[in-house]
Amino acid sequence: MEGPTAVFLAMIIIGLPTIMIMLIANRFFKFREKKLEVEAMSAAEKAAQYASRSHELEQRVRVLEQIVTDSGAQTASQIEALREHKRIPAKDPAQ
Repeated sequence: MEGPTAVFLAMIIIGLPTIMIMLIANRFFKFREKKLEVEAMSAAEKAAQYASRSHELEQRVRVLEQIVTDSGAQTASQIEALREHKRIPAKDPAQ
């Protein structure tokens, strides 16, 4: 087997598996890329949630600092305003 027949057999034996491996690798890397995109989106969403929560806590601390540093009459009225603004149900001690 010499000449064109040997070349043709070599292409089949070496070429086809090489092409198959390249196709499989291409699909694998596309899958990994999609997975990384999803993980990045998830991380960005969590970061936004933490930033929002952090901002909310900062606002609450500012209100508390203002209440602590104001005079007594203003403090009482602000506490009452906060109670009216946001009712937090008291826990029953029997539970």
